[in-house]
Amino acid sequence: MGIKERKELEKQEMRKLILDTAMKLFLEKGLENVTIRHIAEKIEYSPATIYLYFKDKDDIIYTLHREGFEQLYKLQQTTLSIRDPLERLRKQGEVYVSFAMENPEYYDLMFIMRGPVRKIKEMKIKEMKEWDIGSRSFEFLRQNIKECMEAGLFPEADLDVAAFSVWAYAHGIVSLIIRDRCMMFPEDKIRHIVDEALDFMFGTMFDDKVKIKL
Repeated sequence: MGIKERKELEKQEMRKLILDTAMKLFLEKGLENVTIRHIAEKIEYSPATIYLYFKDKDDIIYTLHREGFEQLYKLQQTTLSIRDPLERLRKQGEVYVSFAMENPEYYDLMFIMRGPVRKIKEMKIKEMKEWDIGSRSFEFLRQNIKECMEAGLFPEADLDVAAFSVWAYAHGIVSLIIRDRCMMFPEDKIRHIVDEALDFMFGTMFDDKVKIKL
């Protein structure tokens, strides 16, 4: 490995260290209570080092938020090869829940913590134009449900309401799990309960025409 390649690798490793450390601190202390200095102290570098990689704390928040949505969207795209909209939606349910359970820190930052979205809205218009990835996941779900309606698999309804309802239900299930609010259930039965809860929701909302198995 040449000097140039080695320096680039070191740069990538430092960037990842900063992001990973910031993520942990945000979750432990809350966004408002973490500063660049706190992150620097944790990784045992000067604040100036962090500013070589990110212009400020908001930039770190934005980067983490974007990376999480990029991962989720890439997973959603793996369902595109499924032609049947109902089967595709089933797979989307699997992808969404699996992403959340395997990446609880990202999910917390993306969908539970209040700060990130507010911070992103405060950013410049130019940066907001780069934030398309943040709405693609919902649009992906929305279009899938639209295809199900057009195929007669779901009853006609307001598309935004239907998509929001499906998302909100799945989000509620996931949030209870990753925040350890399901202690009343045996750990080895959690996944089964998730499967059945999703089946119950689709069976109730869509006349038992949809069954999701994760």
